[in-house]
Amino acid sequence: MRLSALRSSALRPAILIGIALATLPLAGCAGRSKKGQDSNRYVARDVDTLYNAAKDALDKRQYRLAAGLFDEVERQHPYSPWARRAELMSAFSYYLAHSYPESIQASQRFLSIHPGNRDAPYALYLIAVDYYEQITDVTRDQKITGQALDAMGELIRRYPDSKYAADARLKVDLINDHLAGKEMEIGRFYQRRGEWLASVIRFRTVIDQYQTSSHTPEALMRLTESYIALGVVDEAKKSAAVLGANYPGTEWYNHAYELIQKREKKG
Repeated sequence: MRLSALRSSALRPAILIGIALATLPLAGCAGRSKKGQDSNRYVARDVDTLYNAAKDALDKRQYRLAAGLFDEVERQHPYSPWARRAELMSAFSYYLAHSYPESIQASQRFLSIHPGNRDAPYALYLIAVDYYEQITDVTRDQKITGQALDAMGELIRRYPDSKYAADARLKVDLINDHLAGKEMEIGRFYQRRGEWLASVIRFRTVIDQYQTSSHTPEALMRLTESYIALGVVDEAKKSAAVLGANYPGTEWYNHAYELIQKREKKG
């Protein structure tokens, strides 16, 4: 599974759910900052002016500015009914700015202050997506991938019936496929070095922990190769048999079958 495929799933519609009302301008006394006033100056302002300045920045795709202004709403007007909404909008704005650590921090702060709020599932989803969008190619360290998987899992466990759970489940499958790809990358590396026992361990991990991934057929074939190289022919035959039973007619099975035939001819 390529990294681009991970990120091509239906992300934006899900991330925008529940945000529409939050971006409505406040009705009231001072809907806009005065002409000539610098909206980036964090001076004392009423909640209407400050929130609408943040919304305007968001509409103009000035996401970091918007995040800072939403932070100011909460800082300057902590007891306003709009302070809680501004906290979540700050996290959302940081996400749009690709400032993922700040978005995670803002979302976690929202959850710590409002753990039972109806928007808590969205805050958890935002944290999970922040990690998800930082997933790197399988050739690199996968710590972030594990954090994304944990965050998605927490969302599913805590809010299984929420509107975000279905998308989280889809992403869990994609993340697992990505992690299986990492194991395959390492296993092939060990094969190239002739470290067959180490490669067996990696390919077995794919088969045992990620058996529904797209990498399983190749893992079974590579496992057959590694067992033959180790001289463990019976185990090689078992791997090839499982491959043939589950993925008949594939190039991986054809190759594994040829390997077994050649080994048997050698006696």
